[in-house]
Amino acid sequence: MTAPQDRGGNRPVEGDTDRTFAAWMKALEARHLKTLELREVRRALQALSSLYVERREKIAAGAALSSAGKRAAFALFYGPLHFLFVREVVRVLGAHLGPRPRAIVDLGCGTGVAGAAWALLTEGPPPVMGVDVSRSAIDEARLTYRSFGLTARVRSGALERVPLAGRPAVVAAYAVNELTSEARATLLPRFLSAARAGARILVVEPIARRPVPWWDDWSECFRAEGGRDDRWRFAVELPELVRKLDSAAGLDHRELTGRSLYLPGTFEEPEA
Repeated sequence: MTAPQDRGGNRPVEGDTDRTFAAWMKALEARHLKTLELREVRRALQALSSLYVERREKIAAGAALSSAGKRAAFALFYGPLHFLFVREVVRVLGAHLGPRPRAIVDLGCGTGVAGAAWALLTEGPPPVMGVDVSRSAIDEARLTYRSFGLTARVRSGALERVPLAGRPAVVAAYAVNELTSEARATLLPRFLSAARAGARILVVEPIARRPVPWWDDWSECFRAEGGRDDRWRFAVELPELVRKLDSAAGLDHRELTGRSLYLPGTFEEPEA
């Protein structure tokens, strides 16, 4: 078993000047700032930050996306941050290497950035299937996948019931913690079973222990199956708009932190 590890340190993440990423950011700004001023987005971002830190019990009820301002703040701020963080976790783990998965399954896809980040690192990006319970998130994810030129299908559904057959790559970024304890109890053995059949499973959550009381049990199960439990810290160069919002809201994301559980999949082809 691999014990929890701290990874990243001061290893810098390259500033993403990729034209596709820049075009996606530009499209986000144009769409969300068409009817909102930056100061309105900043206030919504402060409310979102307070929600995630102090009132997480309201997230499952849809409070995080309950207004145009919050939806804009989530897409313009947390979307790029989550993209950069998940992309680097996938890269360091080498989760994008090896046989091309038949699909990237993005559970609790939100704005679609986690599935997009993994797919874009994969040679010959596989199709993405995004699943979320929020209609506004589904609409945003569809636009994200399209902006990155990915083949994708997005639908509403219960995350713990999504089919995981066929050795896909599965990412659940900032989503498992928002499930009920009953849904998590259903999802965990399905993750373990899918990994035994060759699926790659990546779970990403914030680094603070308070929002993830179930983490230790999941970590033990993942490590018993040959998986990993890592804590990460990456220095990043933020996109200009994200940097402005970060400063205006009194936040500091020059370093991105988080934790992940990863199962690489153990399927072996039968000998001829």
